[in-house]
Amino acid sequence: MSTTTGACNDDAPIRVLLVDDEQLVRSGFRLLLDIEDDITVVGEATTGAQAVERARATRPDVVLMDIRMPKMDGIQATRAITAANELRNVRILILTTYDTDAYVFEGLQAGASGFLLKDAGPAELLHGIRVVAAGDALLAPRITRRLIAQFTARRTADEVAEKRLSVLTAREREVLALVGQGMSNDEIGAALFLSPATARTHVSHAMVKLGARDRAQLVVIAYRTGLVTP
Repeated sequence: MSTTTGACNDDAPIRVLLVDDEQLVRSGFRLLLDIEDDITVVGEATTGAQAVERARATRPDVVLMDIRMPKMDGIQATRAITAANELRNVRILILTTYDTDAYVFEGLQAGASGFLLKDAGPAELLHGIRVVAAGDALLAPRITRRLIAQFTARRTADEVAEKRLSVLTAREREVLALVGQGMSNDEIGAALFLSPATARTHVSHAMVKLGARDRAQLVVIAYRTGLVTP
């Protein structure tokens, strides 16, 4: 699932912070990223706490974040980074494996903009970094909307849907429901007979009104309020 909402300067390389407690993994990522003209690695971190510290020091566009790390894990680090006002433009791309799929919901709630499986190929990883750097939401094909629904539906009762959605116009609700289904701006426009630019405007208004950091969080809200059901 990806969409179009610009977040970084198109003329400048995408600044990436690598976070993983395994040196071999970080080295592999660096080798892959260093040969790309539009991506530059600005730092590395081996723990969640170090990731927060390095994010403050380097102000990356994207943090490539592992989940399983000692002391402070990737979810906690993501939460700390996205909660920091001075790091509001930093996007988190979390790497997960099949046995950590349960972290998907918590990661989205913490402010992650995307997820990739650790066995993703080089092209998929590079695409993911570019998508997230552009301000879009990314979910790996195998991390499906059904999976998100599984973890968000359990919490639907925690939200008072009408109160949460009352700030939206009827059109914005329609758009939010389609965002929750993983549609792009072009697809939303086609479904509602709107131009992609108008669809994007409605998405932006919904984000502001609901206090969503990005489209990934709109997906969570759509499920939690019952606007989209599994």
